[in-house]
Amino acid sequence: MLVDTFGRTATDLRVSLTDRCNLRCSYCMPPEGLDWLPKPELLTDDEVLRLVGIGVRDLGITEVRYTGGEPLLRRGLPGIVQATAALAPRPQVSLTTNGIGLDRLAAPLADAGLDRVNVSLDTLDAATFKRLAHRDRLGDVLAGLAAARAAGLAPVKINAVLMRGINDHEAVPLLRYCLEHGYRLRFIEQMPLDAQHGWKRDDMITADEILDRLSAAFTLTPDEAHARGSAPAETFLIDGGPATVGVIGSVTRPFCGACDRVRLTADGQIRNCLFATEESNLRDALRGGAADTVLADRWRAAVRAKRAGHGIDDPSFLQPSRPMSAIGG
Repeated sequence: MLVDTFGRTATDLRVSLTDRCNLRCSYCMPPEGLDWLPKPELLTDDEVLRLVGIGVRDLGITEVRYTGGEPLLRRGLPGIVQATAALAPRPQVSLTTNGIGLDRLAAPLADAGLDRVNVSLDTLDAATFKRLAHRDRLGDVLAGLAAARAAGLAPVKINAVLMRGINDHEAVPLLRYCLEHGYRLRFIEQMPLDAQHGWKRDDMITADEILDRLSAAFTLTPDEAHARGSAPAETFLIDGGPATVGVIGSVTRPFCGACDRVRLTADGQIRNCLFATEESNLRDALRGGAADTVLADRWRAAVRAKRAGHGIDDPSFLQPSRPMSAIGG
């Protein structure tokens, strides 16, 4: 098992398949994009599946989520999903995406064994979308959401980040839209993971502010019937339920004490925390002929060194050198 010195067990593996993205969201990267990883540095499909297989068979991983960058840009994605779903014991297989291209791929991915999908959607206004993402693609995202629902990738979850003075007035419209279409909405506090290192705490819309905005239109009560466990979102019943909304207060309401996640980057580095400043290189060991047992031991050692928390509120906090697109969500 992947156990750290604080007794937490990692069972949720986030696997970045690429650092590339077809949007340029301002809280992630500059409009001109980034210097992408050279292809030889990226794990091949077979290498990804070997490491995922070790995680599932030997290390207790029960959920595998493929992320990016934008994972739909990975040509071998359906095959990767199919091979992951065929592992024994079978993990839950999910995907985090910006939704562009999901209208074409939702059905093939569902057929391959994908269980569910999370789609990023920060606004319902085309002009605001273009301002945030530097691309005019809102219609593509909405089409992708509809295709995911039609393909049975339920519950279709939407992740939204509110930014002060840009889309923070859209909390209620976003929730109404999700209620109307049967999507499950989660608001996420903006985190210091932008490539520009321009994040400022004062600019962040906090979990308390999000709840205040929603409470102006809905009655929200904690969903006490379902234990939160290691889930990052605090869940609230809307007007008595059964519909819910989630709020992920990564900064102001950290959930580090129950974290069960570990990350594998697109170039084969293990990260034991989203905000880790150190990584463990599995790619070079794998390509050097290391046995599965050796790779598993390296993985265990990486997780064992996990810190108690991300330390964003600590004066000594340093933002990771890699942006979110290179780490994987």
